[in-house]
Amino acid sequence: MRPDKRELNAHRPVEMTLGFHKFAEGSVLYRAGNTLVLCTASIDEKVPPFLEGKGKGWITAEYQMHPRSNPVRREPRDGRGKAPGGRTQEIQRLIGRALRAAIDLDKLGERQVTIDCDVLEADGGTRTASITGGFVALAIAVDKLTKSGKLTNRVLREPVAATSVGCVEGDALALDLVYLEDSKARVDLNVVATDTGDIIEVQGTAEGEPVPRVMIDRMIDLAIEGISSLTKVQKQALEKHGVVLDSLLVKK
Repeated sequence: MRPDKRELNAHRPVEMTLGFHKFAEGSVLYRAGNTLVLCTASIDEKVPPFLEGKGKGWITAEYQMHPRSNPVRREPRDGRGKAPGGRTQEIQRLIGRALRAAIDLDKLGERQVTIDCDVLEADGGTRTASITGGFVALAIAVDKLTKSGKLTNRVLREPVAATSVGCVEGDALALDLVYLEDSKARVDLNVVATDTGDIIEVQGTAEGEPVPRVMIDRMIDLAIEGISSLTKVQKQALEKHGVVLDSLLVKK
């Protein structure tokens, strides 16, 4: 029995409040079970110096754990008296890579979109929730640019989402791990992919003995199923918010 009594192949219930932040061009308060992340997308009409004059855009990300995202207060805050930790830097780079894969940067124009992911409550899967919510915030921002007339090209490639899979008991594989499962898993993977199943990134670690290749293949298959379900939830939430995702996708 899983801690939250889900089936092994079920992701946590997802709730989204789109437009939560009134100043950001795109925002969503994204909840997956007991993990809660605020994702915002901010548009800057210029690009970093290394891209100036090249006619293409950029997506970058920042990630932060709120001091009370865990039962005991974390201190100090990242960036206050110290540089962001290695885990923080690794996660925000992952988020940036994932969301750059979701957009045609050559068609975005010379502008940068910054995705800020602030984890308010953590129960495992904060990076995957940040990616899944981050795409929604990005889509809202792109829709706003399009409706304002500042962006005339379709720039989004495909919806992108992420989830985790772990071997939690014997050879049983579970989707979208909570913290108690993640901390005890024999092996776990974080998988980022599109809604058609194309893989963007896989992060995995065996915590003890090596695991057979066939188990990793099974884990990726389960993750892709979960991601397909999550992208449907993304589309439904965006449509309720007045964002028709198909109108933003690059025609194939």
